[in-house]
Amino acid sequence: MPPFVRGASVRALLACGCIFLAMSAGRAALRARVVAEGFASPVFVTAPAGDARLFVAEQGGKIRILNLRTGRVKRTPFLVVRNIVAGGEQGLLGLAFDPDYATNGFLYVNVTRAGDGATEIRRYRVSAENPDRADPASERLILQYAQPFANHNGGWLGFGPDGLLYIAAGDGGSGNDPNNNAQNPNVLLGKILRIDVQHPSGGRAYGIPAGNPFVAGGGAPEVWDYGLRNPWRCSFDRATGDLWIGDVGQSAREEVDLHRAGEAGGKNFGWRVFEGKIRTPGISDPAPTNAVGPVHDYQHDVGQAIIGGYVCRSPLRNMRGLYLFGDAISGRIWTFRPRNGTATRLRDRSVQVTRQHGIPGLSSFGEDGAGRIYAVSLSGRIYRFVTGPAHAKERGD
Repeated sequence: MPPFVRGASVRALLACGCIFLAMSAGRAALRARVVAEGFASPVFVTAPAGDARLFVAEQGGKIRILNLRTGRVKRTPFLVVRNIVAGGEQGLLGLAFDPDYATNGFLYVNVTRAGDGATEIRRYRVSAENPDRADPASERLILQYAQPFANHNGGWLGFGPDGLLYIAAGDGGSGNDPNNNAQNPNVLLGKILRIDVQHPSGGRAYGIPAGNPFVAGGGAPEVWDYGLRNPWRCSFDRATGDLWIGDVGQSAREEVDLHRAGEAGGKNFGWRVFEGKIRTPGISDPAPTNAVGPVHDYQHDVGQAIIGGYVCRSPLRNMRGLYLFGDAISGRIWTFRPRNGTATRLRDRSVQVTRQHGIPGLSSFGEDGAGRIYAVSLSGRIYRFVTGPAHAKERGD
């Protein structure tokens, strides 16, 4: 796997060998078209709203620009993030553009710091002279927290429809969350954090939103949700504002969690007591009374490292409203239709998307400035999802 997801130094990338029924004749199939390749361990793609470029984050620290109109990758990186440790589950792990990027030029990264592997959320500003370059000298540390082990760093960050910055933090690593960080509201590990980077206060480089569950005490004020193991990739539904969380499991289950828009913070997704919908093998802690189960989980006979995806709102025929996600180890791609907090019409799309029956080395999904959905492979390929006749010839098949 992506070693940064599984918690092991090296995992073999397995191509999916399980074939399910293709779409019935006459219906459009979901395809993954290669739009660029040659990147070095890419782990995420994103773009400011309305932008014609796609920004590709490489684990080693480079952010590169793909021109979506020409298909060309700019030779000079947009930014090279320095003072990080990369490899395994560490490195440049997340990238987000400020909702007001067009006016303030701010972008944020989630990295593991050189020396001790601590997580840092840093802010940079685009160059005033060149829109294709960020200014390394503009770096500002926003938030940092220690990582007791090298794995389970989480790494995603993104702005919600409320304009606040959400950060996915893993439980700190090792196995079975030995310090029970995920269930401890006083630490930032095993959580979804929510901070206000527009209104710093209290001597911090950020403010604490009034609606955070522990703003008045009882836990760290940055905490939004807790009880997570390694929330590697998350997303907001562009239409509803719902927060979707792909939480990587340990030895038995992978899970998709949901925090609906408008719900109060403080949801407890159950780790380390629960892994998916089952009790975690080997853990006898009392079950939290406020634990909520996943929308969907799956066993390790079909995949072993979930990659959280996106609800399709882009013009993909017959796909609108479906949640699309995948697995790093098997490379498989699925969709389901969310309904009343449950997953319905689960469908394995692997046989449709590529001739490899999935995406080998899958590390992430992402959206461009128009909301089109992409898949990212550690092999260096970037795919765009399209709909069309099954197995139409595509570059990279």
